[in-house]
Amino acid sequence: MKKVSVIGSGSWGVALAIYLAGQGCQVKIWSFSEEERDLINNERKCKFLPKVVIPENIYCSTDAKEVLEDTELILHVTPSKFTRDVVKKYKNYVKDQGVIICSKGFEASSLKTLDDVAKEELPNSKIGVLSGPSHAEEVSVFVPTALVVASESKELADEVVDIFKSDKMRMYTSKDVKGVELGGALKNIIAFCAGISAGLGLGDNTFAALLTRGLVEISRLGVALGGKKDTFYGLTGLGDLIVTCSSMHSRNRRAGILMGQGKSLQETLDEVQMVVEGITATEVAYKISRELNIDMPITEAIYSVLYQGANPNEAVLELMTRSKKHEMEEVVNNGLFR
Repeated sequence: MKKVSVIGSGSWGVALAIYLAGQGCQVKIWSFSEEERDLINNERKCKFLPKVVIPENIYCSTDAKEVLEDTELILHVTPSKFTRDVVKKYKNYVKDQGVIICSKGFEASSLKTLDDVAKEELPNSKIGVLSGPSHAEEVSVFVPTALVVASESKELADEVVDIFKSDKMRMYTSKDVKGVELGGALKNIIAFCAGISAGLGLGDNTFAALLTRGLVEISRLGVALGGKKDTFYGLTGLGDLIVTCSSMHSRNRRAGILMGQGKSLQETLDEVQMVVEGITATEVAYKISRELNIDMPITEAIYSVLYQGANPNEAVLELMTRSKKHEMEEVVNNGLFR
């Protein structure tokens, strides 16, 4: 029986724990909250996934040492803003186990991806990233899903595939750690914008335009930061973008809808009651794009709404009235367009 530690008791952490328990693993969850710990252990419930029953082979503790004792694999699943502080809590108990980052976001203070944060805190550990189009609400009830694990360590990637693969989970491996992670983090910006569009009452035409041009922005910045372009047209880029922009399971889309309907950022966060990673991702992507002189008009529009008090309607108008562009800009810029 494989022993797996899940760091984080939010919806995604618990969903992964439930799935792996169904795979026959012995799973321990670390939580910062005694209330969530007791809910999991005593009532077999998760407040973020009210319809699921947590299996008996899952145990939750607020003691990192207890959770990591004798574990064979560590899944890190906390909100991005807590990543470094939480890794510091448990890094002294990490031995030779691999650490898989399952969160999707950035560290706002340093503008770093989460695998870079983990590598800084765990310089001697094998690090990987798990990403792809996946809602916790569906993985927790074993809806067929496809995910990608990326790592510089083939041994670690293969280990994760062997643990996860089943008739309900199709697994792929990748060496493009940066591309896989950036696709998952940046798509939250576009999902937030898609939500604003829906909240404003705009239609399918607008939605399709946002997804298509949003993918261009994601890949443009992602390649500049070291990702491979093909990765952004796979499961962890386009796939994750589609599922996050189109589903009400997506907290980023739900938050965007509320702001499109006229609610303030604080009112939106109070109603969603979950971490909305797209907000931090927007700030980070905006700052990096300015530093690298990368054109990201959708990101700039969302930044203006979130951080500069712009009206969502006016932000959409500004996007629609930008100076003319050729759709295949790279082709034109390289002199290949006739």
